[in-house]
Amino acid sequence: MQTVFEDDDKIFAAIRAGAHSYILKKTASQKLVDGIREVLEGGAPMTPAIARKVLEMYHEQPMAKKENFNLSERELEILSLLVKGMSYKMIAAAAGISWNTVNGHFKKIYDKLHVHSATEAVKKAIDNGLI
Repeated sequence: MQTVFEDDDKIFAAIRAGAHSYILKKTASQKLVDGIREVLEGGAPMTPAIARKVLEMYHEQPMAKKENFNLSERELEILSLLVKGMSYKMIAAAAGISWNTVNGHFKKIYDKLHVHSATEAVKKAIDNGLI
């Protein structure tokens, strides 16, 4: 994003909306071209003033509390097998239980995690450090 705005609200709104870069219009032309190349190469260039604001804002944010979700040890074990990429059938074989039992565990896991799919369960487990 190239803009004249330097206020925190606009910077963070742009970043949340998916901006890969935030460069002010007063930036020299060659630095803008270099910034575009850097984005294309996977970088995230920012002018020094914007980078400082981003860092300051990051330091002001409290660390997000990770939820516990009250999963049992067995539910965590079953969920960890899902995170490893196993199907319900493979989980049943690895855990020494029936497919129906695995399915029952996942009904409880999905309910506790407030999700509706295996993909959501895996993401939430990873995001919250459950596995």
